Amino acid sequence: MAMRMHNPPHPGGILRDLCLEPLALSVTDAAKALGVSRKTLSAVLNGRAGISPEMAVRLSIAFDTTAESWLNQQVQYDLWLAEKRRKSLKVARIAA
Repeated sequence: MAMRMHNPPHPGGILRDLCLEPLALSVTDAAKALGVSRKTLSAVLNGRAGISPEMAVRLSIAFDTTAESWLNQQVQYDLWLAEKRRKSLKVARIAA
């Protein structure tokens, strides 16, 4: 079983800290470069929206990264949230 990250950051925070801030990029300028609305990018940066496959491709082109790296961060974050709710899920064991 693979080790899951404890409390992984939302990829929007990583995007802000590692891509926008070091380049002194405003949300408006970054959104323009990515070809998305300021509202769309802001939602990702603030953790209100996840990184879609298309956004991952856009980020990979803009910042010379891989789309997989962005999607992997999103999946790790989503899985961590789901695991936090594990005990509240009403699921019956099927396998022997």
